[in-house]
Amino acid sequence: MNKSQPGRSVRRLEDARFLLGCGRYLEDIEVGAALQAYVLRSPHAHALIKRIDVAPAAALSGVRLVATSADLAADRLGPLPCMAAVKPLIVPPRPALADGCVRHVGDPVAFVVADSVETAREAAELIEVDYEPLPAVVDGRTALADGAPAIWGQAPGNLSFHFRKGDHDAVAQAMKEAAHVVAVEVMNNRVVVVPIEPRAGIARYDAATDTMDLELTGQGLHGIRRQLAEFVFKVPPERIQLHAPDVGGGFGMKNFLYPEWVLLLWAARKLGRPVRWIADRAEEFVSGAQGRDIAASAKIALDATGRILALDVAMVANLGAYLSGNGPGASAIAASTAHGGVYDIPAIAVDVRGAFTNTVPVDAYRGAGKPEANYITERAIEAAARVIGRDPADLRRQNLIASFPHKTAMGMAIDSGGFVANLDAAVVRADTKGF
Repeated sequence: MNKSQPGRSVRRLEDARFLLGCGRYLEDIEVGAALQAYVLRSPHAHALIKRIDVAPAAALSGVRLVATSADLAADRLGPLPCMAAVKPLIVPPRPALADGCVRHVGDPVAFVVADSVETAREAAELIEVDYEPLPAVVDGRTALADGAPAIWGQAPGNLSFHFRKGDHDAVAQAMKEAAHVVAVEVMNNRVVVVPIEPRAGIARYDAATDTMDLELTGQGLHGIRRQLAEFVFKVPPERIQLHAPDVGGGFGMKNFLYPEWVLLLWAARKLGRPVRWIADRAEEFVSGAQGRDIAASAKIALDATGRILALDVAMVANLGAYLSGNGPGASAIAASTAHGGVYDIPAIAVDVRGAFTNTVPVDAYRGAGKPEANYITERAIEAAARVIGRDPADLRRQNLIASFPHKTAMGMAIDSGGFVANLDAAVVRADTKGF
C-alpha cells in the first residue's frame, strides 16, 4: 500500500534489474568445489523394482555417490509428508527415491553425484535396473472403477479421500421441485506447469554447526523447511536453512517439498561438499507437480422463470501416484468454497473423491481449485441457457449476486462487487449481437 498516495500502486524495486538482464537465478550462482547431481527416473508408469545394480556407475571416474532408497532408509530419512487439511485421508509413504516399486513415469529411482553433470548423467546410464512392469491406470474415474489396477495396498479401490460439503438434502429437494434440471459433464484437463526457470537447488553442509543449507528455486520456504526438519530429517528447524534468489516463475508449483530437495541436502551432508542440481525441461514434465485434472458431473436446477435454485456437483480428482504437499486441498477444500462463483445460488452440494493413478502428483496451480469450480459453474449455466432457450448472458444477469454483503451457500463472504455492471460491459465489448 502506498501510504503517501493512497490508491496508487507501489513501484516495484526489482523491475529494473530484471529488464536489464541482471536477475540472479540459481544457474547464475557460482559455488566453488560444487558437485553436480543427476536423477535416474523410471521409464515405466507402474513396475516392481526387482534389482538395482549401481556398481558400474559407482566405479566410473569422477562419481562421488550413487544412492538408492536403501541408502536413505539406512540414514532413517522419513517420507515426504502431505499437509492437506482433508480428513480422513489415506497418505501412502512417498520416499525421496522409489522403494521397491515405481508408480509413475519419472518416479526417482537413483541419485548420482559426480564432479560434473556429464559424468553424473553417464553414470546414471550405467545403473542396471531390473523392472517387472505392472498394469497401470492414468484416468481418475477409471482408477476408482471395479477391477482397476491397484496402486497402493493401503488405499482400496485407489481412493484417497471422499469429501462432501454443502446442504445435500436441500439440493435434492430443489431438484425435485425445479421446473428444469440440466446435467453437464465437465473435464478440467491436467496441465503441465512450464515455468521459465526449471526447479534447481544448491545444498551445502556446515559440519561445525551441523547445519544444512539449501538455496532453491522455491516459494513458501517456511513450509518446506518445516516439512524437511519435522518429517524427513527429524531435526530442529534451525538446523535447516532455506533461501531463494530470484525465482523464474512457478505459479504455485514451486511451493512444495520435492524429492530433489531431500536428496540434495542429504548428499551435501554425506559428502561434506556443496551439491547442485538443475532440472532439464523434459525432466520437469515428468517430475514437477502438475495441475487440475478434475472430472465433474454437475446438475443445475432452475424454476420456471430461470432463477437458479440449486447446484449439485460430483467430482473425481486425479491426485497422481503420490500425495503432494497440498494436493488434495486444491480439489477438495479450495474448489468446494468456490462453487457457485458470483451467482446467487441458495443451495449447493459438492461431492469429491480423490483417486490415485499412475501419473505425476498434482498440486495447487494458478488459483488452486477456484478456476476448476468456476469453470464447472459457468458450463452448467451455459448448458441450462441453451436447454431452456434463454440468452446465456441474460440468464447470468438474472442470477448474479446484486446485493451486498452476501454469504454464499458454501459459506464464503462477499462484501462488495459490481458483477452485473461487469457482465454488461463484457457483453458490449464482445458485441454479442453482431458476433
